[in-house]
Amino acid sequence: MSPRLRVLISCGEPSGDLYAGALAAEIARLEPDATVSGFGGDRLRQAGGALVHHFSGLSVTGLTEAIRVLPRAWRIYRDLVRAARRERPDVFVAIDFPDFNFVLARAIRKLRIPIVYYISPQLWAWRRGRLNTMKRLVDRVLVIFPFEAPFYERAGVPVTFVGHPLIEMTAAGQPREAFMRAHGLDPAQPLVGLLPGSRRNELRTILPDLVRAAGLIAGRVPDAQFVVARAPHLPEEAFAPLREWPANTKRAIVLEDAADDVLASADLAIVASGTVTVQAVIHACPMVVVYRLGPLTYRLGKPFVHVDTYAMANLVAGRRVVPELIQESFTPEAVAAEALRVLTDPAHAARVRADLADVRRRLGAAGASRRAAEEVLAVARRRRAARDDG
Repeated sequence: MSPRLRVLISCGEPSGDLYAGALAAEIARLEPDATVSGFGGDRLRQAGGALVHHFSGLSVTGLTEAIRVLPRAWRIYRDLVRAARRERPDVFVAIDFPDFNFVLARAIRKLRIPIVYYISPQLWAWRRGRLNTMKRLVDRVLVIFPFEAPFYERAGVPVTFVGHPLIEMTAAGQPREAFMRAHGLDPAQPLVGLLPGSRRNELRTILPDLVRAAGLIAGRVPDAQFVVARAPHLPEEAFAPLREWPANTKRAIVLEDAADDVLASADLAIVASGTVTVQAVIHACPMVVVYRLGPLTYRLGKPFVHVDTYAMANLVAGRRVVPELIQESFTPEAVAAEALRVLTDPAHAARVRADLADVRRRLGAAGASRRAAEEVLAVARRRRAARDDG
């Protein structure tokens, strides 16, 4: 009887953990005897993965924040390399989180373990020099956006478009009216969702201006209601700006781990650029996309950026279907102006929803996690067969 297939996974933030958990669950369905271990979070653990380390507190943006977590990242790196050397997995799956996973992949490659990169880093957007590193290190890249596959094919990197895993994972827990009434909201009045990010430093730079924008929106639409979708594992203090909630505005309701319910029910969402923009696409929820990095981080990174749009809805569409307010253009006044276009112009809101529905169709069919698991297991089996033959 041959030993179990062994899969090592590394992801370092909530969105990656979401995909890692779904991937591990599909691996278990396809190969019940396989073992999954690595670096991740609660979703990976709930799917049966044995965590070498939990990523809590490691996911940050910006240079100064990254420097603070370096000692812990180094310890995690060393422990994962030791685990790989000891367990000799049949495949290593890196999920996004490139600054950490590229370094880890180099060490894993030296152990002659095949590597699959799932949820590939956005090399088409910035730091394209890493493409050569990807080509050298990785046996296969699994991409989730349709425009990514040609990018890797042109560079000679083995690639498979599996579709977006959120297609099957994104669903509201209840209809809009039931959701609204359950939280004391009036279904007849507009609802604005505020989704300020999943990292502490994102909230610090984004949430205060969303609070100010809410006051400006309420000045024009007095009956507007607000719900803040709070990412799990964030400390209470990260939401301190809500204490400055405008007096002219209905008090915001804060709900944890409820992004899909909020996006499915909202007339408009104001969201931090990231995975949540894809969730908004799937729910066809009109959105205003915002983001702000530290000034030094932004100035140093800007020369390496090769795209003039950031929101996935716009990248997939190939044109701007939702507004993006990045860095200096992200002001309370600008957010409110874009929000009011949707809230006060039904024809405009309908056009945006139709555009988002088209983007949703381009993201592919459900079943991405299963297709990704099939690819991962195929690489693992080839490795096992080669090792047995050797």
